[in-house]
Amino acid sequence: MGKQYEEDRSGFDTNTVGVYRTAATVKGGRRFSFSAMVVCGDRQGSVGLGYGKANQVPNAIEKAQKKAKRAMRSFPLTGTTIPHEVTGKFGACTVRLVPASPGTGVIAGTAVRAVLDLFGVADCLSKAYGSTNGKNLTKAVIDGLGQLRGRAEVQHLRKITLDKTHIEEAHEAVPSVVEHVETKESTSTEDAPK
Repeated sequence: MGKQYEEDRSGFDTNTVGVYRTAATVKGGRRFSFSAMVVCGDRQGSVGLGYGKANQVPNAIEKAQKKAKRAMRSFPLTGTTIPHEVTGKFGACTVRLVPASPGTGVIAGTAVRAVLDLFGVADCLSKAYGSTNGKNLTKAVIDGLGQLRGRAEVQHLRKITLDKTHIEEAHEAVPSVVEHVETKESTSTEDAPK
């Protein structure tokens, strides 16, 4: 399935990770039911995962969206990447998430990318180990995000001051480069002859 982002009235984006069909054999033949897995996020550090079942596909997706919105949690971000390396596990799936420099992009498969995109991560490396089942991969990513700690939180818990990593420095330097380019453009338009 392709990307199915839907803009919601509440300001959250949703992405259907997958729609799954199951069949029960009954006296008259086969009875089909559908389930859907949906990721919901605001692209600013909050994301949730929902799973819904129904006899029709739209109803299953709608249920999953409601559950995803209810399950939304916020996690720490550093610029457009995650604060530090984490490993999330669920069932036989293991996902390793590694912070990346600005401009790297999200290097991940569809299931992992769905969660990271709606979480608000634009630069991240990932590697999946073991099973690559889409449902379990998304849950493993959520487990990994749950292990993230912000710089302030770690400093408070350990009662020490931490040096900034090269990734954090790179993400802090990016806005200043953009501002510098903007000021150059504005001065060149002012100097232009009228």
